[in-house]
Amino acid sequence: MRDTYAETKLAILLAGRGLIAKKGFTGVGLSELLAAADIPKGSFYHYFGSKEGYGKELIEQYVNEYLQVLNKLFTAGDSNARERLLTYWGHWIETQCCDMTEHKCLVVKLSAEVADLSDDMRIALYEGTKAIMARIGAVIQEGIDEGSLHTALEPAKTAQMLYQLWLGASLISKLSKGRDALEGAMDVTRRVLVAP
Repeated sequence: MRDTYAETKLAILLAGRGLIAKKGFTGVGLSELLAAADIPKGSFYHYFGSKEGYGKELIEQYVNEYLQVLNKLFTAGDSNARERLLTYWGHWIETQCCDMTEHKCLVVKLSAEVADLSDDMRIALYEGTKAIMARIGAVIQEGIDEGSLHTALEPAKTAQMLYQLWLGASLISKLSKGRDALEGAMDVTRRVLVAP
């Protein structure tokens, strides 16, 4: 039994995340979500109000968790900023090519699906991607400041271009069911993130 409102709400979000990562938002019915979370219908509406409200909060929770992982990765160890960025994208290759749906990027999975379905969910995804790009841009700036990245790089624009490259490569990888697009994105990333 869950002790608090927040714990129960988080458990419901996490229960549906794997289903949605596998089937998409519209591919998961409310009854399937309720069964996965082991809650009655009335309890679901007590926490979220609607399936769309659930989707918005799921995206926000996912992005917050993702940013926490990024912060750990980008501040860990004694590696320089360039190495930390390449480690991040190396991890992206491994998690987006495997069959474990719980590691799949919800931004990749849901962006096209919910952009026309729900303004609230679209805005949550857009704000989330902006926060992720800002964090990547900050690490690029750290690399410039410490001397591991070339001073000609514009951190915000470089972060935006690289993140968009990886989102696109992830979509192509889903279509091809292979790693070639992601490996190509890594080649481009290495060339962009040059040392001085």
